[in-house]
Amino acid sequence: MRKGEQTRVAILDAALELASREGLEGLTIGVLAERMQMSKSGVFAHFGSREDLQVEVVREYHRRFEEEVFFPSLGEARGLPRLRAMISRWIEKRIHEVTTGCIYISGAVEYDDRADNPVREQLVSSVNIWRAALLRAIAQAVAEGHLRADTEPQLMLFELYSLTLGLHHDARFLHLPEAAQLTWAALEKLIVSYQSKDR
Repeated sequence: MRKGEQTRVAILDAALELASREGLEGLTIGVLAERMQMSKSGVFAHFGSREDLQVEVVREYHRRFEEEVFFPSLGEARGLPRLRAMISRWIEKRIHEVTTGCIYISGAVEYDDRADNPVREQLVSSVNIWRAALLRAIAQAVAEGHLRADTEPQLMLFELYSLTLGLHHDARFLHLPEAAQLTWAALEKLIVSYQSKDR
């Protein structure tokens, strides 16, 4: 990796950490330049604008999310084992992000009402890729006979998302110590409610 590429990666690492803690709107070229001990123009040389930097941070967060959550789960058997792996890694990441912050959740709050905004569009695209992967995994679990034939994938996905958002709210906002334990219990109860009685 050339020096310029190394510098860009280092800037992106610092930007991702800052955005996770302060939100994408808290990410400024000035603060980032100070942290990197660079000039503002030096940071701008790698990212043409603050908005371009924010978009790249969302892309990098998504890349890491897939590496940590999605791709390792593909090693599990098709159907419920794979779906469980995806959900478990997702919950584990959310528990970790209670202290570090979640770009997807904070970004949704910051950009939910901003039409035709490139940062919002990248957030929506990234989240929809993950949602589509979950829907496929749910459908495969139904096809394998692991989940009931009358399972509605969109409804199950909504319930799973509600659990992760509840975890974030209770643990990060309300600081409830039992939030993670309750989430795991609710998750298991949800999955069992969808399981086929024949399996």
